[in-house]
Amino acid sequence: MIQEMTHFDEEGNARMVDVSDKDVTKRTAIAEGSIRMSEQAFRAVMERRIAKGDVLTVAQVAGIAGTKRTSELIPMCHLLALTGAAITFGTDPDNCLIRVRCTVKTTGRTGVEMEALTGVSTALLTIYDMCKAIDRSMKILDIHLVEKDGGKSGHFISGESPLL
Repeated sequence: MIQEMTHFDEEGNARMVDVSDKDVTKRTAIAEGSIRMSEQAFRAVMERRIAKGDVLTVAQVAGIAGTKRTSELIPMCHLLALTGAAITFGTDPDNCLIRVRCTVKTTGRTGVEMEALTGVSTALLTIYDMCKAIDRSMKILDIHLVEKDGGKSGHFISGESPLL
């Protein structure tokens, strides 16, 4: 089944989708991604020795802030009143990998997938920014939607195994 491209009107002009007739439901989205870095940078983050500050705390705050500003960054994205946003981390010392998970919630007429993806992206970019003096070759990897719930399309779980 091909889904209708609803971000365009009959004349092909861009528009924000009108969600006023959709039901208000509880909506949740979880997104994940990771960043791989050198052993030196990974140790510095874990030991809180980065000159710019506590990397994970700053990235956590940045990721949550990113969820709240998604509609300013993504064209046609609705401004949502979020009811919750959380950033959590997991680490894989053997691979010098930091994993980021963002969970976002709202009660509304449209989902929060973009907010969760933006939260993960913002947290990962913040980690990169704070660690680039040690390692400019870091790689941001595998940003994806893990799960979403609510709305007409219901519950979705990706086939990917969760990072955290």
